[in-house]
Amino acid sequence: MRIDKFLKVSRLIRRRAVANDACGAERITVNGKTVKPSYDVKPGDVIGIAFGGRTVSVRVTEIKDSTKKADAGAMYEVVDG
Repeated sequence: MRIDKFLKVSRLIRRRAVANDACGAERITVNGKTVKPSYDVKPGDVIGIAFGGRTVSVRVTEIKDSTKKADAGAMYEVVDG
């Protein structure tokens, strides 16, 4: 699954267009490297999202094409760092 779609489906970012723009602005990293919106996410990848002055890191646990709001949190786990 593309990273921009994963960020939207997992509800880490609200809209896919915003996720796409964040990738284009180099605010999204996977395993320490900046990625384009077309990057293919795999379970085990560590995604870093730069929000303002802080960075949120999450590890992908599973990939689903669609999910309900209550189940979206199961797609990732927050990583201390």
